[in-house]
Amino acid sequence: MNLKPSAPSDIDVVCIGNAIVDLLTETNEETLDGLGVQKGSMSIVDYDKINLLYNQLGPGIETSGGSAANTAAGLASLGSKCAYIGKVRNDSIGKIFSDDIRAVGAIYDTLPSIDGPSTARCLICVTPDAERTMQTYLGACSDLGPNDIDGGLISRSHITYLEGYLWDREQAKQAFLKAAKLSHQAGRLTALTLSDSFCVDRHRDSFLNLIRKHIDILFANEDEITSLYEVGDFDSAVRLAHEDCKILVLTRSEKGSVVISEDEAIVVPAENVNTLVDTTGAGDQYAAGFLHGYASGCDLAVCAKIGGIAAAEVISHFGPRPASSLAELVMQRTSAN
Repeated sequence: MNLKPSAPSDIDVVCIGNAIVDLLTETNEETLDGLGVQKGSMSIVDYDKINLLYNQLGPGIETSGGSAANTAAGLASLGSKCAYIGKVRNDSIGKIFSDDIRAVGAIYDTLPSIDGPSTARCLICVTPDAERTMQTYLGACSDLGPNDIDGGLISRSHITYLEGYLWDREQAKQAFLKAAKLSHQAGRLTALTLSDSFCVDRHRDSFLNLIRKHIDILFANEDEITSLYEVGDFDSAVRLAHEDCKILVLTRSEKGSVVISEDEAIVVPAENVNTLVDTTGAGDQYAAGFLHGYASGCDLAVCAKIGGIAAAEVISHFGPRPASSLAELVMQRTSAN
């Protein structure tokens, strides 16, 4: 099943999320323990804490990030026309983010804040097993509100894709609801990624309300979906989610992915990865691949296949965005089959 918009669109996907500049650094579990950081977690920290961690963990690779922005970069690499909505401050870090998101080919017109907190930063610690641990200072991206939602951009976009991480602030929730309503009023589709099981724990009831009333396509991994429904096993979570979601897209790491709609359930194996380096951005790029296929009119199995190819590419190197052309990679992998 592929839900169809009621009118043609000239933008495939508009992504809305936290505009963040990432610092990726290699570390080990002993160092994380010494800093009091839980391995595998995503924690929100204040300005003083992020600066302290930066100083203690030393140099790394600086790159523009943020989950939905990474997805926008993946969509552009696949050849989709995409746009991005996210808030930065008019500072040097904000300029890095703005230049980077436009450089990958995304439309980005959100006005920066001229006062208040600085542009958001995320320290991503990668341990030898390729697990990521994230310490995030949200800064200016928390100021995103309903006034930043461009109704014209939403109405032109086949799919509006919402990043669950942004759901922490009330004004961001209002921005999401405005975007979802505008999308449906224009006859478009709305998608949501749950982002992180810790995020789900904080917002379970409001997430469920959002999903049931406003979401056409839901993305989650195994931990997130079981947390959302407070059950101990994947199959039970799937049964409950099927009642709430028109299209449910679930990633399961090396087990591949599962896509469920009203009339079919599809299991797609994971793509082969020669060397697992860094899992940062895997879910973001899977979403990019799936959304690219969906906006192109592919059936759900092909959408999941493209998602798997994009995810496999990003976990084979450091960084949350594609290091090579996903469009070329998808062409090679799909033609080989």
